[in-house]
Amino acid sequence: MRSGNFLKKGSPNLSKTLNRENKMKIVLASRNAKKIKELRELLSENIPDIEILSLDDVGIYGEIEENGETFEDNALIKASVAAKSGYIGVGDDSGLSVNALDGAPGVYSARYAGDHGNDAANNAFLLKNLADKSDKSAKFVSVVACVFPEDTQKGYFFRGETEGVIIDEYRGDGGFGYDPIFYYEPMNKTFAELSAEEKNSISHRGKAMRLLSEFLCKRIKDKTC
Repeated sequence: MRSGNFLKKGSPNLSKTLNRENKMKIVLASRNAKKIKELRELLSENIPDIEILSLDDVGIYGEIEENGETFEDNALIKASVAAKSGYIGVGDDSGLSVNALDGAPGVYSARYAGDHGNDAANNAFLLKNLADKSDKSAKFVSVVACVFPEDTQKGYFFRGETEGVIIDEYRGDGGFGYDPIFYYEPMNKTFAELSAEEKNSISHRGKAMRLLSEFLCKRIKDKTC
């Protein structure tokens, strides 16, 4: 993890604010509005009175260097930074694991072809590497780490996986990343052909976030859980 102070100068002591309020607040180590919305929806299934904050919301700026060798490493790096806010920190890392490629692209999924976030290049590179492989089975993996502010080096991990097959054609206009070539047999669709509701019900990230929700529910005294 990149060294240095991520909190902006003059940031308030947010742990005191947390202690005064009867509401669970979580900082998601992200600035992605879609991820924040997704987490809010998934956690509110079990914990109605919850507030999800972004890094910017709590005055944490700068990029977090994800230099771990596993999904767990990177998720913990991000969650630990988020927990420095004084609230519960949550970080996630996810990617595609292809059996015939010994688990690649794995933690390098977003930059498999070289440039970070170039979906078209990543998909093309993956299909090229699988061209002579008979086994096209793969799985999406998501690991969510939860860190409490009193111990930012200890993480609780929640893992979700969804199995599928890499196909040679691009199908569907939704989703992102490898979704157009990741075929999910039980629904006879690629991830890019699934509706948002369908995808959330079976996705790797949805599974991991629900496990986190169950864990947090047990940690608080709330009869609605």
